[in-house]
Amino acid sequence: MWGRYIARRIGQGVIVLWAAYTISFLILYLLPGDAATLFAGGGDQEAVDPELVAQLRSELGLDRPLWEQYLVALGKALTGDFGVSTQTGRPASDLLLESLPPTLALTAFAFVLSVVFGVVLALSASLARARWLRNLLSSLPPLGVSIPVFWIGLLLLQASSFRIRLFPSMGNEGFESLVLPAITIAIPSGAFIAQLLSRSLRSTLAQPYVEIVRAKGASERRVQLGHAFRNAAIPSLTMVGVLIGGLLSGAVVTETVFSRLGIGRLVVTAVNNRDVPVVQTVVVFAAFVFVVANLVVDLVYPLIDRRITLARTAFVAA
Repeated sequence: MWGRYIARRIGQGVIVLWAAYTISFLILYLLPGDAATLFAGGGDQEAVDPELVAQLRSELGLDRPLWEQYLVALGKALTGDFGVSTQTGRPASDLLLESLPPTLALTAFAFVLSVVFGVVLALSASLARARWLRNLLSSLPPLGVSIPVFWIGLLLLQASSFRIRLFPSMGNEGFESLVLPAITIAIPSGAFIAQLLSRSLRSTLAQPYVEIVRAKGASERRVQLGHAFRNAAIPSLTMVGVLIGGLLSGAVVTETVFSRLGIGRLVVTAVNNRDVPVVQTVVVFAAFVFVVANLVVDLVYPLIDRRITLARTAFVAA
């Protein structure tokens, strides 16, 4: 059962990776201009030499039909070769590996902050006795979800870097440089967790077994933390894969705002230069992380709630 289920999920993951690769390839192809034109013109479209552009297109294989370019690139990708950057001439996978450590550090820190912020806010809103306080805390998650990431980053820069100079405004040096970017990403992600967890807690607390626990004399804190929270956390756990994807996408914007080196800057530069191999390498990597995260979540389900069996998890995933 376990082997068959994991094999099925891996097969679904392969389809996701293929779809991500194909869609990114087509989108980049449909964008105006190409790497040869940008490289030949150096940013000045009027100074482009047509003969040089034709030569570069031939060297890069851009003069071939679309289907041939796609099949050649896909065949190499299946062997782990995503090609070389059209701007630097270096393997795209090497550029990704060089940019990965600072982005992983930022994403991991932001993930911890998101979970802590979301859980604390949801539990605080649920445990608050004063109605006005409960309503105030419950209104924060929708607000946090709706605020754009770049706007949060600019506000934090203005408040914590330019005015009181508490944290550096840019760079990758030291733990201090991680704080503001991580908070920037964690606020909308944590608000999303809090919103989902609060809704799940309200639904769980309305179940009959909760009334039975209360009738036995358990305190409200014990009811919520000891009984309701575990069941209410399951829907939030389902969204871990989506959350990780959101953190990676948020890193693209945040690293640009805070002038950090990482995957974000790599992607922005590659898209602007139509560097297809680099963009596709990053897209496939992000899709791979999403697939692995969702598989891990599915396997953790039975450990959190024994009522959930592998068969039921497989049925839900299907």
